[in-house]
Amino acid sequence: MYYDILMFSHLVTVVPCIFLGAYLLLVTKGTPIHRLLGKIYMVLMLITACISLFMPALVGPQFFNHFGWIHLFSFLTLWTVPTAYAAIRKGNVKSHQRKMVLLYIGAIMIAGGFTLAPGRYLHELFFG
Repeated sequence: MYYDILMFSHLVTVVPCIFLGAYLLLVTKGTPIHRLLGKIYMVLMLITACISLFMPALVGPQFFNHFGWIHLFSFLTLWTVPTAYAAIRKGNVKSHQRKMVLLYIGAIMIAGGFTLAPGRYLHELFFG
């Protein structure tokens, strides 16, 4: 039961990030709307990463009877978001951009792709 609550909470926080992140990567940078949506995106990414750490790996090998390989993306997110925020606060635009692009590719596209693997909830949902 608790896994279902975590999974739903994870989906509620990560699905908006798919669209917010793509939008932020495509629009003009540094505008007030970019900054506002960027902060929302970062907070949602941190929340979704934290939630995912409480979800045990149900597919593939487990480490410490809980974590799977996909959890590496959660740790990546927990490191990348604060360092990307710190980079932009210091005026290091290139570092911020690089981190945010890699975060989107790794945590949204690659990790999201893994959630469609057979045996996972989204695979069953979409492919029955």
